[in-house]
Amino acid sequence: MKRFISRIRNTMTQGLLVGTSLAFGSSAAVAQDDVNVRFSWKLKGEYAPFYHALNTGGFEANELNVRLGEGAGSQAALGALVQGQEDVVVMPAIFAMTAIQRGMPVKLIALYHRRAPVVMISSPENPIESPSDIEGKTLATAVGETGTAYLGTFCAINNVDCDSVSLIQMDQGARVPSFLQGQVDAVTVYASNDLPLLEARTGVKYPSLDMAEHGLAVPGMAVVSSDDIIAEKPDVLKRFLHAVGESIAVAKGNPETAASSLIASWDGAPDLSIVIAQVQATVDAMHEAEGKPEGWVNVDDIQATLDMLADAGDIEVPRPADAFFTNGLLSN
Repeated sequence: MKRFISRIRNTMTQGLLVGTSLAFGSSAAVAQDDVNVRFSWKLKGEYAPFYHALNTGGFEANELNVRLGEGAGSQAALGALVQGQEDVVVMPAIFAMTAIQRGMPVKLIALYHRRAPVVMISSPENPIESPSDIEGKTLATAVGETGTAYLGTFCAINNVDCDSVSLIQMDQGARVPSFLQGQVDAVTVYASNDLPLLEARTGVKYPSLDMAEHGLAVPGMAVVSSDDIIAEKPDVLKRFLHAVGESIAVAKGNPETAASSLIASWDGAPDLSIVIAQVQATVDAMHEAEGKPEGWVNVDDIQATLDMLADAGDIEVPRPADAFFTNGLLSN
């Protein structure tokens, strides 16, 4: 009888141990690292790969619990990053580089647009078709707006008299309506965001001056993190970038799928066809370095940007190019 009771006790103990082991193993399997992500602006087609990873389990498969949040400009996004409120921000790289040049402890950890797809649009009745055409024109501008923030550089490169150009300062959201109402002659927009939206809504094919083709080849969409987070959470950031890279591959092969994933999280989204056009323009502007993972930062691109800014007088003595980025968190 004692032996029987002993065997029962042993069996119960083993069962408890197995159950406990499975419970701990299950907990470990679903453990996820939190990642707070802040965009520099409101929802747009450029962000589709991030939402595709979120809504199709890409982040979860990489053991990440990712929160994506809209933004209100690059300066605010960077401020939240250095204050520890965010782990990464998604923003135009040129503004991050300017901040790094001034001593902000952040770095590019992925660069998806070596050249920001920024165009200057004008009316068909008063077109701007070459850099010199902006002389005497009025342009809408706003704090943190890529195209006009470096207009002085653009003018210097193209020997344009910038003093003859009138920049009308306004809220970011008022720039395009001001152009449509004829209050300004031109406005700079992203081909991957505003342009497909405007042309679909107005039925107008706007003359577009590609600013990158005329020398303003500033780096665009990038993922930025702080030096502290890079040091503290390198594995988390690696998994995050890996998941984003997988979603970018989906967007390149099937923009409609990525656009649908974005719309699932976008209240008041435009028509699917417009978002698909935005996603298509986004991936068309991505140029992957041969043999390198998506987001790889080419030091020559960074140096060329620094040289351009220095030649235009926007910065005096640039920091070394490798102080602006790290490729150490990217993997194939």
